[in-house]
Amino acid sequence: MNESDIPEEAEIPADADTAAEGRTTYCHIRFRAGIREITARTSLVSLRPGELVMVQTEQGLEPALTSALLYTLPQPEARYEACPVIVRQATTEEGWQYKHLLMQEQEAFVFCRDQAEQLALDMSLVRVERFFDGSKMIFYFTAENRVDFRELVKILVRQYRTRIEMRQIGVRHETQMLGGLGLCGRELCCSSFLNVFDSVSIKMAKVQDLPLNPAKISGNCNRLLCCLTYEYEHYKNARKQMPKPGKTLNLDGRTCQVLHQHPLTGSLIVSFPDGRRKELSEEEWQKTEKPPAPGSTESAQPDSTPETATPPAGKTHEKKTAEQAAPPKPRHGRRKKSGKTPQE
Repeated sequence: MNESDIPEEAEIPADADTAAEGRTTYCHIRFRAGIREITARTSLVSLRPGELVMVQTEQGLEPALTSALLYTLPQPEARYEACPVIVRQATTEEGWQYKHLLMQEQEAFVFCRDQAEQLALDMSLVRVERFFDGSKMIFYFTAENRVDFRELVKILVRQYRTRIEMRQIGVRHETQMLGGLGLCGRELCCSSFLNVFDSVSIKMAKVQDLPLNPAKISGNCNRLLCCLTYEYEHYKNARKQMPKPGKTLNLDGRTCQVLHQHPLTGSLIVSFPDGRRKELSEEEWQKTEKPPAPGSTESAQPDSTPETATPPAGKTHEKKTAEQAAPPKPRHGRRKKSGKTPQE
């Protein structure tokens, strides 16, 4: 959620510590330290950043840490109806259970990794999640090929006496879980706000005039940067409105050829026949005219056309009428080749 998404009727708490009574408060929460934040809503009156709260999820109540209060509204927003709901503040006992839960996840991570090495499984463990009620554990891993982890699941079930799920993820989701900093120096987009991974192609980098060096257009996941999609549509639409490279323009009676486009500024780099180059602003190249093509009617001289080139309309009509009235000539040659004598 960005500042531009905050409605005008929203009220931001002055001290960011408490929310107004009878209003809906939106805040950022994290279920685990180091993973991405999500937006949650609550009607609690007193709520502070960094406090442990109980959130209603599909698996039941799960503990989470509040990171920041955003704003309050008289009524919940329709676009955030699917957000998790903060039911209440966590008790002291639930706080101790939450700390014990984090320790269990770390121990399960080490145990599963060691067992996978003993079984010679070609997989890389990323993270382990355990439900607060202990009813299920999810092991996230990456692998280039399909992994037969049936024996590993049996060992984990005997060890933890709960439901075990092995979930294979891609390299992008792995980077999303682990987090980090991008080439821009900011937190990774996938670990901060992206919900869906859009398809990215090398064409997007070409349209935006970016260097095609893999080290400069690839992210921590060794895939093309997700941010290549942010301004791609703007660049593509801007280039459609501009003359393409190679097109010939007529600038104040002089012919020039387009060499390069600058979609952000709307300017063009053109070259003249004498080899001189010039940058044309958007106002300048919009005033230019396309020169007539060689051999077109516009470039033909009326004096160079002979008078007898076009016959009069009346004579042309008479000639066609005479040709239509003339009887067809017999094809004696073809009949002689067939061996028959024409009848007179």
